Amino acid sequence: MTSQVVGVGSGRPLVLLHGWGMNSAVWSSILPQLTESYRVTLLELPGHGAEPYAEACDQLDDWVAHCLQRAPRNADWIGWSLGGQIALRAALLEPERIRRLVMVCASPRFVRAADWPAAMPEATLRQFAESLQQDHQQTLARFLALQVQGDDQAREALRLLRQEVKQRPSPQPAALEAGLELLLSIDLRAHLELLSVPSLWLLGARDALVPRALAGALHSLQIPAAEVELIAGCAHAPLLSHRAQSMALIRPFLERE
Repeated sequence: MTSQVVGVGSGRPLVLLHGWGMNSAVWSSILPQLTESYRVTLLELPGHGAEPYAEACDQLDDWVAHCLQRAPRNADWIGWSLGGQIALRAALLEPERIRRLVMVCASPRFVRAADWPAAMPEATLRQFAESLQQDHQQTLARFLALQVQGDDQAREALRLLRQEVKQRPSPQPAALEAGLELLLSIDLRAHLELLSVPSLWLLGARDALVPRALAGALHSLQIPAAEVELIAGCAHAPLLSHRAQSMALIRPFLERE
């Protein structure tokens, strides 16, 4: 099965889009809360979970088209990490398809640049790319640990993350490699002034992948109708480690007309 629709038939459509190396099962811990009020569509990135992967699908807009083809119209979207970048690009390309956008530990540009210090060192991602060539399972295990590093609920968050990821098929190596290249190359900063969709940027104060300094950087970009929230004690997986705090921010944002 690829995209899956769950939840109440009368609820507003909501799309959930996971990050690199993950799958739709990472939403399991918050899904019961969401399906009370929303008709949820669980998307999987190309080559992740049960989704097939085509070698020609290696550009950002290929991945965006893949997701838009499977998503309902006029839906709210929640994108985590790389999934947030895909969702952001979708909102820029087809704003009429997306009502509200929640960016969970996602950035318009993941790697540092001379004019963009609020990001991770490029060398860190390059190391993941190199180790991926040797052992993709071990590389994924390291990435899971990095996502909860520094979190005040790190042990429980990592346990949940490992448990949930195992519920679906492992990502395909070619898709992992292409996804890393996307993380290294995507830069949507110049387009953010054109974002017409209301957005909530949910960040972790202890995130090792998306530093807390991004909060200030986003404010300086003056994104229209954007809100930025920083969760204390939280790393890169707030919907696992800090569910109550995350949902207390996300639900009121989505419930606005």
